[in-house]
Amino acid sequence: MTENWRDDEEYVSYIEDLLATDEVQRLANYTQHMNSTRLEHSISVSYNSYKLAKQFNGDARATARAGLLHDLFYYDWRTTKFDEGSHAYMHPRIAVKNAEKITDLSDLERDIIIKHMWGATITPPKYKEGYIVTMVDKYCAIKEAAVPLVDRFNSYKARLKKEWN
Repeated sequence: MTENWRDDEEYVSYIEDLLATDEVQRLANYTQHMNSTRLEHSISVSYNSYKLAKQFNGDARATARAGLLHDLFYYDWRTTKFDEGSHAYMHPRIAVKNAEKITDLSDLERDIIIKHMWGATITPPKYKEGYIVTMVDKYCAIKEAAVPLVDRFNSYKARLKKEWN
């Protein structure tokens, strides 16, 4: 589903300026959910959220841009700890600050980024686009972590079946 994002001219027009920045490209240097980079994850969240925003008459541009920037931070979330709060609370705030260094954020984009961890944090999104990015982020995280594990399990199961026959 996400593989075809480059062929979607409208989507690319919304995010190409962000993708051209070193700040966004640096996300390729960080593992996100075991089997993907933070950049791959962010593009997946962005593109899938953009498509849903279009389907539900939301602001597709803001959704695409905020989806791409929602995890714009540069540390290993598994090991870095904060005195101010959990990673779920801190990284959206860091992402907003980092995003504001490379682009002007609308109130909608800021709300989407800050509240995309709703469920792990208390305050829900203010806009439907925020709910879209929140849910797509969870979906992508599960898919990125689980699909390779399921594939490995199925390979193992097939190998065992072959050995038993």
